[in-house]
Amino acid sequence: MEVEAHHYSPIMDAILMEIRIRPIFGQRVDESAVEGNIEKLKKVLEVYESRQSSSRYLAGDFISLADLNHVSTILCLGITPYRSVLDAYPRVRAWWDCLRARPAVRRVSDLMNTSVKNDLK
Repeated sequence: MEVEAHHYSPIMDAILMEIRIRPIFGQRVDESAVEGNIEKLKKVLEVYESRQSSSRYLAGDFISLADLNHVSTILCLGITPYRSVLDAYPRVRAWWDCLRARPAVRRVSDLMNTSVKNDLK
């Protein structure tokens, strides 16, 4: 959770602010800020990829808050043009697919998709 709080979340917050929040308020997206933060995110995902060579989840072979803390931001990233960033990291992709298959995560995803559809109306 330390990595998530100090390395992952600030990067994801910056990316999502640019590509999800600014447009809602009619503001211009700073593409260079997005690209720079995507590169930073890739470095964090490399750490996650390495970590998951020895365990199924981030904190071991059991799901924990460390994993669940990532759900909302990865779901948000999944409805952007940058959704494929996880594809370069097969263990991270498998971890995410496992999380995404959980009933609670599917429910949150369904709720988010409904919200996005309403935003587009």
